Amino acid sequence: MITDDMLHTVLRRRAAGERVHDIRKDLIIPTGKRKGGNPSPASIYRALAGYEKSQAYPESAEAARAEFAELRLATG
Repeated sequence: MITDDMLHTVLRRRAAGERVHDIRKDLIIPTGKRKGGNPSPASIYRALAGYEKSQAYPESAEAARAEFAELRLATG
């Protein structure tokens, strides 16, 4: 699991020229089954891909967030 803070760290450090493999060692999973461990490179790359997609299509990302919020309220 990649948190928003972790994603921000990855984006900032990649912009500075660091490799994902090197950044990954400094990221700590805060909750869940793998709490205290490092995220896999695949998880980091998936988070980066999701971020890039949301930046390319911000209106669809915002619509998805709004739809998700409505569903949570309806089932809540």
